[in-house]
Amino acid sequence: MLVTAAGRRRLGAHAGVLLAMAAVCASDGTGIGATGVMMARFLEATAGHGGQTVRIALAGLATSHPYTDARTLSRHAELIVWEQDPERMRRFTDEHPHAKVAGSLEELLAGRLDGVVLTVPNPQVPQALAKVLETGVACFVNKPAAASRAQLEQLDRLPIHDRVLSGSVLRFAPAFAGAGARVDRDEVLAVRATVRHDVGIWATGYNAWQDTPGEGGGTMVTMGIHGVELLVALLGPDVRLVGAAGARRHYATLRSEDTGVMALRWDDGITGTVEILGVSESESYGVTLYKRDVTETIVIESGDDPVRGLGYEGTVEAFLAMVGGAPSPVPWRETRAVLDVLVSAREKTA
Repeated sequence: MLVTAAGRRRLGAHAGVLLAMAAVCASDGTGIGATGVMMARFLEATAGHGGQTVRIALAGLATSHPYTDARTLSRHAELIVWEQDPERMRRFTDEHPHAKVAGSLEELLAGRLDGVVLTVPNPQVPQALAKVLETGVACFVNKPAAASRAQLEQLDRLPIHDRVLSGSVLRFAPAFAGAGARVDRDEVLAVRATVRHDVGIWATGYNAWQDTPGEGGGTMVTMGIHGVELLVALLGPDVRLVGAAGARRHYATLRSEDTGVMALRWDDGITGTVEILGVSESESYGVTLYKRDVTETIVIESGDDPVRGLGYEGTVEAFLAMVGGAPSPVPWRETRAVLDVLVSAREKTA
């Protein structure tokens, strides 16, 4: 990797660490090298800002994710935020008192920006994303970008460019990073993803739009995306849904389900299963590859540092590389394939 003098000055004390990580670890399959490269590219590219601070807009705070994102982003950029709900805004500004507050999405996008993190209720995503795309800056859309066929069709009509990223943060978890490059699909018979994430908070009425099948997609979509994303990251986007089912086994007041299952099939015949367990004392995710003579398993857990262990930090680092000019590490074709599987599952279980 070539680093200019200006870039090295921008990297400052971190240059040696990041570039050494990239050089030593890029081929060991851990994903550490990729992270070093991404962050080095971000810092080098932003050296061209002429001393101006990088500015990231948080367009909406509709879920917990942008609060987590902001904790990493605030170490690298000035934050500007807009949110429709006063209580959510108050929670954010209490934690980030120096963040600038915009009164509307239009006001948020009117100033100089280097990137946007978009997190609004699913029915609002297409219209909001259309406005973000007009700015031309890098954009990260917190998952899921669509939860119904109508929403997905609206996204299909947008001019989505190669600096738009959306999907599950688990793709960037250290335990999973680079796994797709290590899979010899000719050896794979079938795959399985298991999602353990409790959804009991929705049973209280919290964020009811997320639990409403026609709005946020419910458990099948909002939690199912974690499993589908991991399998598509491993085996690619040439996949379709062949079956789905859901049930309420514990949380009787949910609008959607608390357990679900999807059956997938790739064009070359590999079959896959996604299990969603929304009644769980712990949070964890697993991927199993079944081969003729061996079964391989990848387990993703929060560990001592959930922001890193579950991929939030890696996702933000990928986004910052996009802010620096890199294309999204996840082609939109893959994101579209994930969303189509989820929407199809929702349609089968509505």
